[in-house]
Amino acid sequence: MGRGRQKAKNTKVARELKYFSPNTDYSALEAELSAKAGSENEEYVDRWAEDTEEDDYAPSDDDRVVELDDDK
Repeated sequence: MGRGRQKAKNTKVARELKYFSPNTDYSALEAELSAKAGSENEEYVDRWAEDTEEDDYAPSDDDRVVELDDDK
């Protein structure tokens, strides 16, 4: 498909999405959103709340930087 035809096709799709929206069933949407919201909030666990372990990324003795002298 040529570039002009592809651009025309994309323009047509964009125009349909912009001006011709389908009918939305708001009652079904409300039921779906309210059903999911209740179950997710009950299982929420803050996994960072009790982070008392040492930082794994803290520099240790093995991570020393060795500077090389290039002026030989």
